[in-house]
Amino acid sequence: MTLTPHFDYAQTLGRKARTASAQMAKAQAAGRNVTLRKLAALLRSSAQALQIDNARDLERARQAGLAAPMLDRLKLTPQAIETCAQGCEQLAAMPDVIGEIIGLRQQPSGIRVGQMRVPIGVFGMIFESRPNVTIEAASLSIKSGNACILRGGSEAIESNKALALLVQQALTESGLPTDAVQLVQVTDRELVGQLITMPDYVDLIIPRGGKSLIERISREATVPVIKHLDGNCHVYVDDPCDIEMAIRVADNAKTQKYSPCNAAESLLVARSVAPAFLPLIGRVYADKGVQMRCDPQALDLLSQLSDGCCQLATEQDWYEEYLAPIISIKLVDDVGQAIDHINRCSSHHTDVIITRDHMHAQVFLREVDSASVMVNASTRFADGFEYGLGAEIGISTDKFHARGPVGIEGLTSLKYVVLGNGEVKS
Repeated sequence: MTLTPHFDYAQTLGRKARTASAQMAKAQAAGRNVTLRKLAALLRSSAQALQIDNARDLERARQAGLAAPMLDRLKLTPQAIETCAQGCEQLAAMPDVIGEIIGLRQQPSGIRVGQMRVPIGVFGMIFESRPNVTIEAASLSIKSGNACILRGGSEAIESNKALALLVQQALTESGLPTDAVQLVQVTDRELVGQLITMPDYVDLIIPRGGKSLIERISREATVPVIKHLDGNCHVYVDDPCDIEMAIRVADNAKTQKYSPCNAAESLLVARSVAPAFLPLIGRVYADKGVQMRCDPQALDLLSQLSDGCCQLATEQDWYEEYLAPIISIKLVDDVGQAIDHINRCSSHHTDVIITRDHMHAQVFLREVDSASVMVNASTRFADGFEYGLGAEIGISTDKFHARGPVGIEGLTSLKYVVLGNGEVKS
């Protein structure tokens, strides 16, 4: 084995995390909840100082030429800090799932067999840009009785260090191990290679960032990975539908914020409703500076809009995650054709139908193969906080262990428990 410059540091992080995870697994729910409430209070009282640290990161990122969507993700606004605090409080108020036994059944032999929910142990979180992920990951780790090692992007290092100190202060003040949440203090990418290949110390890796980061980790990791690669989310406008609702939802799903993975990137419209709907949403998008990449039929219906806001789509546009004011638009015959297109082209993240037809809605819910499938609601709701999970560690488009926004239960495992009264096998 070739020892790299960061080998000893990574091993130290791993050993501390493994020791802390045993203590966290034994910690009472009340103590973990106290930590979360302390963290919420610290976030609010430190909001001004956090923004100063974040401003340093933002200025350095601007000078480095970081793209606008990444800069947007890097911002730690007062609203973002308050959302983090509320997430901690929401988690603290949620029932404790650690130790619960589900599916207990009596067997003919007399034994009772069930499953107990237990912490994963230690997870590593590798993420880019968004400093709020530090709090989301830490708070979910605390609530679920795990320990975690967090490695944020170099562009957010000052913000992440400041947030991690608050987490460790909350842990210390409530009597839990400080090492239950550790932030990697170096930005060298080689450390990531160490973290994802330490199965003795790390039970799970969760990458949250760009496609290249996630592809690299999925390729090189020797521990299990929870991931999603793209956020190519669709809004399908059905016939029949409420046109006013369809405009409101399609607008919000695309323009409320361009950079998140749950922003809509593709608009599908039933051919029969397109003449009534498409020019109206086209005007909304054009007024907001959204470029529309259309199939020939959609382009024809949007021909009255000003030059430059519409262009003919390429085949690649149907698969694209833009993270920008760009949307692809395609006409389809019906809900069946919409489902076929989504299952072929989407990233299986979040897809929506806008419809008045209950049967169409049910078919869409059953047959669209995505982590979140919605009826008459914006894709922007595909988020752990909005789903009532308190926070999310990420969104999984995998089909095993966890799918969709990953909250407390996604950071736990089930083990079989058997309750007997002296039974022996004959």
